[in-house]
Amino acid sequence: MSLRTRFLLAVGFGLLTATARANVKTGDSFPALATASLTGGALPATAGRIVLVDFWASWCAPCKASFPAYAKLQADYAARGLVIVAISVDEDPSAFAAFVKKMHPTFAALHDHAQQLVRQVEVPTMPTCYLIGRDGRVRFVHQGFHGEDSERELRKEIDSLLGENTTPS
Repeated sequence: MSLRTRFLLAVGFGLLTATARANVKTGDSFPALATASLTGGALPATAGRIVLVDFWASWCAPCKASFPAYAKLQADYAARGLVIVAISVDEDPSAFAAFVKKMHPTFAALHDHAQQLVRQVEVPTMPTCYLIGRDGRVRFVHQGFHGEDSERELRKEIDSLLGENTTPS
């Protein structure tokens, strides 16, 4: 059974709720992206940067709505150290490619073709994004995308992470 089918069945039966938990949670180290067998483009350098990792699928309406907001975040924060990596969990590579072609993301959009990373992280719903501090630890997790409210909350969190002292004490 495909990830999409499992997801839709879970939603249909009420198994995914607002309290669904990911394996990777706030305070945890995020798995190394470089070893995740991601395809579809180059993985940007993330060491010492604030990283927003977003899991998405072409069939997910909130995922489609998130891409323009992420483009704004990329434009406003990339020069200050934010890296956005959007990871598709689509099983069909052509669905991934068509979505990327249509959306023209200004940030890295990669494909977890073997669904290795999404299983390792145990992503609870589509979309889910993880905001990772310069130390590689997950600082914030957002399930779903709720338009301007989500963008506003991400900006507040990114500003907070950018303001942190990164020199050893």
